[in-house]
Amino acid sequence: MTNSIQGLRVKIFADGADLAGILKLYSNPLIKGFTTNPTLMRKAGVEDYEVFARAVLAAVPDRPVSFEVFADEPLEIVRQAREIASWGENVFVKIPVTTTDGASCARVVRLLSSEGVRLNVTALLTLDQVREVTDSLDPATPAYVSVFAGRVADTGIDPVPLMREAVEILSARPKAELIWASPRELLNIFHADDVGCQIITVTNDILAKLALVGKDLAAYSLETVAMFRSDALAAGYTIGASARAAA
Repeated sequence: MTNSIQGLRVKIFADGADLAGILKLYSNPLIKGFTTNPTLMRKAGVEDYEVFARAVLAAVPDRPVSFEVFADEPLEIVRQAREIASWGENVFVKIPVTTTDGASCARVVRLLSSEGVRLNVTALLTLDQVREVTDSLDPATPAYVSVFAGRVADTGIDPVPLMREAVEILSARPKAELIWASPRELLNIFHADDVGCQIITVTNDILAKLALVGKDLAAYSLETVAMFRSDALAAGYTIGASARAAA
């Protein structure tokens, strides 16, 4: 595994819902696309879904952008997906792998993909889900499949072997790309690259650490020691009598 930004094959998509942040990241050639979801949008204070989406698309006309349906009934999911897809040629519509009662959305995926709607099937955590979604995608239609590797890791399971196998499963659909979703640390970018994931979605807090890649560890250690010292002095902390006073 080579930890060099220049050597990466995996594409980095910025994950968020802050319009100003999206505009800033759009100027960064390292960012190859954008994703968001209703949870991020609500957290960012977005009040009108379509107004926000169209503003993003006006600012980002030439890179893929994923917007998610929020319906929970198959027919309404299909209606929302078709509407979202009509907003721009670079739109990928995020469809959850199941409804909230656990019913598979495979039939919805099959229908929309056969119509040429570019999907981002999201919230997958198991290989069985990857197999079902792969079988449901139209081979002629581009698609993304988002496996939430970070959430897999949150359960104490190493996501790397799972993601490596997911790459193999999805290879049956050459126009579909696997997304390493919900990364927990910058190192996950290199994990995703190493297993052959085509895309990783990265939040702003992790993107901010890109400047650390390749940093000398001894220098980083010294900076860390200086930070602890500086913060202690700034807080005015004392422990008993000072050595000078004791002398």
